[in-house]
Amino acid sequence: MQKTLFIRAEWDAEASVWVATSDDVPGLATEADTLEALSTKLESMVPELLEANASLDQYHFDRSEIPFELLARKFAMTRRVTAC
Repeated sequence: MQKTLFIRAEWDAEASVWVATSDDVPGLATEADTLEALSTKLESMVPELLEANASLDQYHFDRSEIPFELLARKFAMTRRVTAC
């Protein structure tokens, strides 16, 4: 069974972008305005980085399909509305 690569996405409130990193994909560090844009970007970056780092054989990936899981995390604050 193929390994599913784990990629973390965290919201950078200061820069207003999602930032992706991964211990499974050497050299992965990228950002995008939306999660959808980030996921699309990862679809091309992940195979390129794995190929560049000779990791495709390490994970026994078929070159046409490389599974990854994108886990997003965003910390936010909200305020309670009180009735007057």
